[in-house]
Amino acid sequence: MEKFTTHTGLVVPLDIANVDTDQIIPKQFLQKTERVGFGVHLFHDSRYLDHSGKEPNPEFILNKPEYKTASILLARENFGCGSSREHAPWALEEYGFKVIIAPSFADIFYGNCINIGLLPIILSEDEIEQLFNQADNANLTLTVNLANNTVSYGDVSFTFELGKFQKYCLEEGVDSVGWTLNKLDKIKAFEANMPAWQ
Repeated sequence: MEKFTTHTGLVVPLDIANVDTDQIIPKQFLQKTERVGFGVHLFHDSRYLDHSGKEPNPEFILNKPEYKTASILLARENFGCGSSREHAPWALEEYGFKVIIAPSFADIFYGNCINIGLLPIILSEDEIEQLFNQADNANLTLTVNLANNTVSYGDVSFTFELGKFQKYCLEEGVDSVGWTLNKLDKIKAFEANMPAWQ
């Protein structure tokens, strides 16, 4: 995955709480095991008026032309709740999102985002409300600086917390498997010194 340093992007405000993974990527699209082919089905039941996904719903915010280039998703509390399907962050990333900002995330969804380089940012309810107020009519562009743990626009800046390991993985562009593989020499050395009976 790509290293995350900074990102500047347009914000799309999804003013819905408790968005679950079945809303993000409905179950009928989970037949694949690779990470591609899910972006087109992101929020399928809300984005489209038909089952085949050929008739866009003009009322759904992702279909509004002013948000076509948005790469930062602003959401309400408990984003990514429900089942633990990895396909949900895969769909968000493939659609083009680099950052998701919300007051809270489901734990497994949060970890799955980190594993693919999609940055989930937790801000306070007051800060989220301020961003929603600014994001109307596609007039909010944010800059996310991972080194400084900041989200900013104009002269306004918010600070977010991120675990040391999660930050390392994002900055280095490695998932948990990649991190383990970086320790391969130490693992082999340890195994070489293990007693024969083990």
